[in-house]
Amino acid sequence: MTELDETAVYVISVAAELAGVHPQTLRIYERKGLVSPSRTRGNTRRYSDRDIERLREIQELTQDHGVNLAGAALVMELKGQLTRALERISRLEEELARTRHEATAAVRAAHDSYRHELVLYTPPAKPVRRR
Repeated sequence: MTELDETAVYVISVAAELAGVHPQTLRIYERKGLVSPSRTRGNTRRYSDRDIERLREIQELTQDHGVNLAGAALVMELKGQLTRALERISRLEEELARTRHEATAAVRAAHDSYRHELVLYTPPAKPVRRR
């Protein structure tokens, strides 16, 4: 996934053109909770590159795949959950690799610490009986 800029710079008309939709469609998407543009002090909507990418994904779902807006909202939420889960898995795998490395080093250090101090005991072949 590419890093998209979250700086809100596009007014609604430019965002609509970049996403290939009518500005009224963006207002509908906002009312449905599909997109949440930033607002200026004058309450003007401002869209970021990330918002534009999200709008394009919504358009793809609704136009190319026939998903309604409620379904698009659900798909977008599930995609977000999946992305967060994959990021968490990646972090946990990194942590696991570090922990394995540390455990291996600790075992090696423990073995090194007693390897020279212990004497291997070999029992006699036949028990010795004393009378």
